[in-house]
Amino acid sequence: MPSPVKAMQDLLRDDTRYKLEAYQFIREALQYAHENLEQIGPLGFGPSDDPSSDAPRHLTGQQLCEACRLYAIDQFGYLAKMVLENWGLRRTGDFGELVYNLIRIEQMRKSESDRREDFDDVYDFENAFQPKFELALSDED
Repeated sequence: MPSPVKAMQDLLRDDTRYKLEAYQFIREALQYAHENLEQIGPLGFGPSDDPSSDAPRHLTGQQLCEACRLYAIDQFGYLAKMVLENWGLRRTGDFGELVYNLIRIEQMRKSESDRREDFDDVYDFENAFQPKFELALSDED
């Protein structure tokens, strides 16, 4: 089995759709999801299905897409869509392609219920990365 670095180099050579930064982003978004569970939604249990387990909780494809959206806005603000597109990411299905490429080189894992299609059409990239603003009026206004 090749080293993780060699596996990643081979992946980038064989699948030129995405830049290295896209793969780094998907891993960071996964970490972001685990640190911001209340924004992402409830996660499944770890591999043992034991809620008391210390094993990492499992995200669905849809939850990871939402984590990617929130993390991109957090990191890049109004430039989020442009940055992601520069890395080859133009739709939520691209997040699935990244994940399944990483699964193939054994840098991520999937559960038996996971499907590549879970990432398709989760949201529209055109509008998904617009930061949301809320105007709060004071009692004095």
